[in-house]
Amino acid sequence: MKAIRILLALCGLAALGFGVSLFLDYALPLRPDVIKTLVWLVGAPVVHDAVIAPVVGVGGLLLSRVVPVAWKVPVMAGAVLTAILTILAFPLLWRTYGAAPEPGLHDGNTWLGLLVTLAVVWALVVLTGVVRTVLGSGRKTRRPPRTASDSVRKGLRGA
Repeated sequence: MKAIRILLALCGLAALGFGVSLFLDYALPLRPDVIKTLVWLVGAPVVHDAVIAPVVGVGGLLLSRVVPVAWKVPVMAGAVLTAILTILAFPLLWRTYGAAPEPGLHDGNTWLGLLVTLAVVWALVVLTGVVRTVLGSGRKTRRPPRTASDSVRKGLRGA
C-alpha cells in the first residue's frame, strides 16, 4: 500500500511540474494579462475561503436549526443543486460568450433556463417534503426523553 501511495505522489508531482512549466511558458515575459491571471489564481481561493465557505457554512447551520426533520434532506439537496446549477451557469450569466461556444449553448436565454431549472428543483423539494411529512418519515422530531435507567446505564459504562 505504501508503494502505491508513493507512486501516486510521484505522478501528482510530475503533473504539478508539467502544469508549472506550461504556466511559465504562458507567463513569461510578464504582460498585463498574466497579472490578471495571477490575480485570478490567487484571488479565487482567497474569496472562496474568506467569503463563500463561511456564508455556506452559516447558511447550512441555520437551515439545520430551522427546517423540520422531514424537510431537511430535500432542502439540503435543493440547496446543493441550486449552488451547482448557478456555478455552471455563471460564465454565461456573467458574459454572453463566457464559455467555449458549443452548438446550441448560446442560442437560448441562460437566465430563463436557470430560473426554470431552479423552479423545477424547488418544486420537487416541496413535493418531497410534503410527501415525507404526510407519510410520517419525519416522525422522530426529537430525542426520546431520558429515563433514570438510561442515566444509570451510562454511569455504569463510564466507570
